[in-house]
Amino acid sequence: MRIAVLASGNGSNFEVIAQAVKDKEIPAELVLLFSDHRDAYVLERGKKFSIPCESFELKEFPDKKSYEAALLKKLKDHEVELVVLAGYMRIIGEDLLTAFPNRIVNIHPALLPDFPGLHGIRDAYEAGVKETGVTIHYVDRGVDTGPIIAQGKVSVAETDSLSDLETKIHAVEHQLYPQVLAEIVKESDN
Repeated sequence: MRIAVLASGNGSNFEVIAQAVKDKEIPAELVLLFSDHRDAYVLERGKKFSIPCESFELKEFPDKKSYEAALLKKLKDHEVELVVLAGYMRIIGEDLLTAFPNRIVNIHPALLPDFPGLHGIRDAYEAGVKETGVTIHYVDRGVDTGPIIAQGKVSVAETDSLSDLETKIHAVEHQLYPQVLAEIVKESDN
């Protein structure tokens, strides 16, 4: 299976995925890394793995539809079969959803349906919950509303700072995401 990763920032989840593909833990080919920020650190991580990297920004296009058309062309040019979001901070539009039905996977740093949106970790922390976690789900037309594939729980200690919680969440993300992607790829091969 041919996978593309879309990311907007640092790229720690991308790096874990790329390493799992390299180590054959995810039986797939990582054919494209795309970032919607030309200066995103994730692009440096992509170069380290010798993965084709593409980047352009929404502001370079007249509208979101044109931006997504260009992105869709890149995905098709690389014959992508599964789109993996790893900190991609844009809502996926109709054209991408139509082109990749139930083939766009996202990771969210909270136990959905609780704390959807941009600040899942901070929102859970500020709400004072005793447990939060990570959700991996298929992308649909809503914001973090798609069918849940897997969740990993994280306990929140009274002494945890927001930074402590972020560290715990990332540790679970880095373990769970490659495992789930490996299962998705294996199931699609059957």
